[in-house]
Amino acid sequence: MALARTRGASASPISPETLSPDATAAALAPAFAHQLVCWQKSHGRHSLPWQNTRDPYRVWLSEIMLQQTQVATVLDYYTRFLQRFPAVADLAAAPSDEVLGLWSGLGYYSRARNLHRCAQEVVRLHGGQFPQTAELLQTLPGIGPSTAAAIASFCFSERVAILDGNVKRVLTRLTAFSGDLASSAQERTLLAMATELLPRRKLREDMPRYTQGIMDLGATICTSRQPSCLLCPVQDLCLGRASGAPERFPVKTRKLKRSAQSLSLLWAERADGAVWLERRPATGIWGGLYCFPVFTSEDELLAALPAALQGQLRAVPPFVHVLTHKDLRLSPMRLVLPARQTRTLRLPADGAWFARADWTVLGLPAPIRKLLD
Repeated sequence: MALARTRGASASPISPETLSPDATAAALAPAFAHQLVCWQKSHGRHSLPWQNTRDPYRVWLSEIMLQQTQVATVLDYYTRFLQRFPAVADLAAAPSDEVLGLWSGLGYYSRARNLHRCAQEVVRLHGGQFPQTAELLQTLPGIGPSTAAAIASFCFSERVAILDGNVKRVLTRLTAFSGDLASSAQERTLLAMATELLPRRKLREDMPRYTQGIMDLGATICTSRQPSCLLCPVQDLCLGRASGAPERFPVKTRKLKRSAQSLSLLWAERADGAVWLERRPATGIWGGLYCFPVFTSEDELLAALPAALQGQLRAVPPFVHVLTHKDLRLSPMRLVLPARQTRTLRLPADGAWFARADWTVLGLPAPIRKLLD
């Protein structure tokens, strides 16, 4: 059942064309787990601050921060969070504004709100101790299957598979899995294969190392473009490499459609430097953060101001702020008010004037903080 040898690639003794996905994974499993664990011991990443620990609080914090965020970006935030909140009980007891303030600039702010809620539930429902199984961990806010699996594997050596983007890429290439991951059924098939490939012996030591190893492999060698196959510890097992085109895996046909939205921002500032900020609704863009008043157009912004103040507006050069699925075209209008005119500006009741010492610690959207800085 060997695949034909392809120029520049090694042959594999297993053919995904003649074996079912489950059978393919079962055939690869013993060698794959062993080689990956050995490689991670000597060549994997060991210096990141959330590694080499079985503390579920630290692992959970890192996993939430690393969702759709680069390691280099997370490092400083992770350190600051632990300095301020060294234990889950400290985070649970903190005001939400302080949590959002520390998170400010990291993006995807629903993560911070769920982080806070999750800490509170760990304390309230579980006595400050994280559940020890992936199944129970998923009952907590903001913890999905892959995050739960990472915590359970790293901290409690549970035999459970993670399936983040890097891991999907490694596994689909390893098994030449051509199922379209836009389909939930194909995603479930890949999860079953991922589970089959897990170690079965010495789980206390090997499960954390295996989980770290497959993440390291995807992040450093089996990259989305130009994978370093010659450095890969499982190159002799990889069916994607044997096919001669590992880059064509994973297969996912559905593309995310980007959209654009234009917003006008009222940057109101007093003569003493205080700025007006209001809390955004819990849902939608910048949910729960403090922000300049937001309007859908310049006309809407002007209509909200007394005629006497409109002539004092000064346009700030517009710019684009890029979100994952949307481009925000932001047009700030600055209004510096003498003390005698402050009361003529009718502003929403859910906002307030904040001096610099006060707004620097608030949760602010990245573009607003950039403007103020």
